[in-house]
Amino acid sequence: MKKFLLLILMSSMLVLVACSDDDETLEEIVLADGDWDSIKFHNHVMANIIEHGYDYDTETMSGSTANTMQALREGDIQVYSEIWTDNTKELYEEAIEAGDYVDASVNFDDNAQGLYVPTYVIEGDEERGIEPVAPDLETVEDLANYPELFEDPEDSSKGRIVNGPSGWAVNEHIEEKLQHYGLDEMYNILAPGSEAALVSSLSSAYESGEPWVGYYWSPTWVTASYDLTILGDNPYDEDEWEENRATEFPPNDVMVTVHKDFPDQAPEVFEFLQNYETSTELTEQALVYLLENDTDAEEAAEWWMEENEDLWTQWVPEDVAEKVKEGLGI
Repeated sequence: MKKFLLLILMSSMLVLVACSDDDETLEEIVLADGDWDSIKFHNHVMANIIEHGYDYDTETMSGSTANTMQALREGDIQVYSEIWTDNTKELYEEAIEAGDYVDASVNFDDNAQGLYVPTYVIEGDEERGIEPVAPDLETVEDLANYPELFEDPEDSSKGRIVNGPSGWAVNEHIEEKLQHYGLDEMYNILAPGSEAALVSSLSSAYESGEPWVGYYWSPTWVTASYDLTILGDNPYDEDEWEENRATEFPPNDVMVTVHKDFPDQAPEVFEFLQNYETSTELTEQALVYLLENDTDAEEAAEWWMEENEDLWTQWVPEDVAEKVKEGLGI
């Protein structure tokens, strides 16, 4: 009988321990780092508030879009400050439907993305002494008329279109689009290894006044600083987009999303994230500062928070805002 009672007691304790583990308060909050400037900036804004205002340690986990989104599903990452929901539609919707993700807020929804050229390619730039070389270039399909203009320096028989970085979800979308229009027969499609390599490709051409065509998006310091033109495409249609990507990119809600357990693990931080909302313009403020001052996302975030104190202090209770300001020396 004693053994039986002891067994019951031990079983009950194991159940209690298991329940406690499920609801355990986090000591460290891990944010996803998808390796682009705006997500790094938003991560630092969030980290400043989480660390100084709520007394949690924070860390970031880097990786490809697919890997970091999977880590969020598994709870190795708690917070994703920028999920581009239509670029990652299948992964995102599957995780939402399974209950593995919980959306906190829309970070921003006024973004744009597609294939860009420097505006001087179409209109010229009198100030820089650049003549227009493709005045009739208006759409993605029009690129069929200009492979020689965008010549691949490593293969003169074709043009070159620069894709999104390898490992980004958008990379496959661009490839499908170009294949549908038959542009893959006229152009080599270059997938840079990182955002830095993509930026280098564009900025090098832009500073030299040379033709360039490739994928880009906003908000970025590039689109805020350079005069670029996005090439037109067919009006967005969901069925057509899903079939062959032969339309404009879909409207893209960029979400702040958390792991399913996070609202219970850190309810006060989740409440803050539910209030987190910016815009392309607000994000590009920080990214231009980052560029012009040759600094990093951490310093840009601190500068931005000082400049936009009236905004972010609305996301948190007054006492939390005071702790953050004290921690940042604002």
